[in-house]
Amino acid sequence: MSSSSQVSDVARFEVQNVGGIGNTQVDIPPGVTVLTGKNATNRTSFLQSVMGIMGSRQVTLKGDSDEGQIRLELGGETYERTLSRAGDAVKFSGETYLDDPEVADLFAFLLETNEPRQSVARGDDLREIIMRPVDTTAIKEEISQLEAKKEDINEELATIENRKTDLPKLEQQRTDLREQIEAKRDELATLETEIDESSRNIEESRREQQKLESKLDELRETRSEIESIRRKIETQEESIASLKSERNEVEDERDALPSAPMGEHEDLENEIVRLRERRQSLSTEISDLQSLIQYNEERLEGEDYEVMQSLEQASADNGEVTDRLLADDAESMVCWTCGSTVDREQIEQTVDRLQTLRQEKVGDLNDLKSELEDLKEQQSEAERKERRRERLDEKLGDIEAELQRRSEQVDSLKEQRQSLMKTVETLESDVEALESEDFEDILSLHTEANQLEFEIERLESDLDEKTEEIESIESLLDEAEELRTEREELGDELTDLRTKIDQIESQAAEEFNQHMDALLETLEYDNLDRIWIERVEKSVREGRRTVDRTMFELHIVRTTENGAAYEDTIDHLSESERKVTGLIFALAGYLVHDLHEVVPFMLLDSLEAIDADRIAALVDYFSDYAEYLVVALLPEDAQALDEEYHRITDI
Repeated sequence: MSSSSQVSDVARFEVQNVGGIGNTQVDIPPGVTVLTGKNATNRTSFLQSVMGIMGSRQVTLKGDSDEGQIRLELGGETYERTLSRAGDAVKFSGETYLDDPEVADLFAFLLETNEPRQSVARGDDLREIIMRPVDTTAIKEEISQLEAKKEDINEELATIENRKTDLPKLEQQRTDLREQIEAKRDELATLETEIDESSRNIEESRREQQKLESKLDELRETRSEIESIRRKIETQEESIASLKSERNEVEDERDALPSAPMGEHEDLENEIVRLRERRQSLSTEISDLQSLIQYNEERLEGEDYEVMQSLEQASADNGEVTDRLLADDAESMVCWTCGSTVDREQIEQTVDRLQTLRQEKVGDLNDLKSELEDLKEQQSEAERKERRRERLDEKLGDIEAELQRRSEQVDSLKEQRQSLMKTVETLESDVEALESEDFEDILSLHTEANQLEFEIERLESDLDEKTEEIESIESLLDEAEELRTEREELGDELTDLRTKIDQIESQAAEEFNQHMDALLETLEYDNLDRIWIERVEKSVREGRRTVDRTMFELHIVRTTENGAAYEDTIDHLSESERKVTGLIFALAGYLVHDLHEVVPFMLLDSLEAIDADRIAALVDYFSDYAEYLVVALLPEDAQALDEEYHRITDI
């Protein structure tokens, strides 16, 4: 399930063999539910069950069971998850409420081991926690794709702008051609009038005149065709020169791009795959370590109820031996893995070593993520340049093909022109033979008229070409408006993507500061004026590079008895103050990542360090943001909460 509507149904849980729970059924209505009871009453185990059916892997199987189950009925849907023991690990199967529980584990399931709470207490990099669910690599890839698309649009617009500068000149040329055509037509009309008058005087020679006119017409048409071919040759040669210039530009750009062998791409991809597999392996190891640590801590804290049962049974079988075990030092315990008696301190030391090992693994994971981001960035840049080189190669191929085609056209046109020139020579000889002294004037007029008709035809052809070119540019100008609109939209998208990370960081800091101010005013801690987050830029090492990164600095402001303000550190906060700070930081992440739209449950545990009245205020504050708020409390702390809250005392 990828999203959650705000439901108003009772959530019904059925749990078997999870944590310390054998078998139970619990109904959770909307609003606040308080799990109240002493330690070792399965409150945390039930919270784990809620996490488990949501999709989290931070769930432990009951120590004496090989299989456990969690079932949830909510909003007319049913979800079931099975936990199976597989050696030292636990295997999960079934359908869960969430497809990906990572963000919920961080900001909705706020148990003692919750990473944001622990990070605040340790003074870790809070910015890394908030930004972990954000796929910055995908954002960068999308930015690269949009930038490439925008670059293509810019190239098209630049071409259109170049053509646009030709428009005034073309308009003037078209106007000049129209004026020339009009003048030639007027001149031709005058000549035709003169020819008509002359023709009436030589009626008897009409036959010869018609033959001569026919030859002249043919001569005019042939010369017109030669002129047309000449202009076509010039046009083609201009196009060839332009194409060669464009080819040189494209070759220069292509030569400037690196040519990465296929082996380098494969090596880079293989390294990325290797690092991803290593990251997955480390994540699994950290998760397994966390489950093991949590399991042991619960046993240490709860003095395991089932182990005591085993001791009582053994007492019935051998009272004397059991009496000796129970009479041992209170600091000795029965190991729940092997059954032998060991010092409690030894188990605690083992848990500490596991914690240290987990921290080392987390450090390794962060280093590996940095290296992986570097490699992905290299891969993205190499792919972008390779794509550009391929486009340039394709363009060069098109240019070469066009050059070949136009060169062939020029050769063909030149052959046609040569043939027509021979025809003109023949026609001129024929005309010369037909001319006589008697018809010299009329022939001169016809020759001049033919020349005018030829010139008019040529001018009209030029006019048509100029008109077509102008219309083509005007069409491009219309297209330019659409391209500019598209470019503007791409610019908005790029701005949103480039500022998305900043927006999330800024919103997280603002959410934390706002809620922290509101709660500190309500909780009234002595001489604690303010706790707030500041976004700062710092130079840090990422793999082999030094880069500027945004970091969150946590500021703590106190006042002395004399009213003087000074800045303190997280180390000097009381345990109560640290826990409240960690919870507010988690709430900020919950709101920034819109978990209220996806995860119906928020879980609170391990609040004992906070006094009862402040717990009541904290629960009341958090209840505004979650559809189901489930809180585990000791009976004495639960008494301070609103009586209208739903309470569960037996799990």
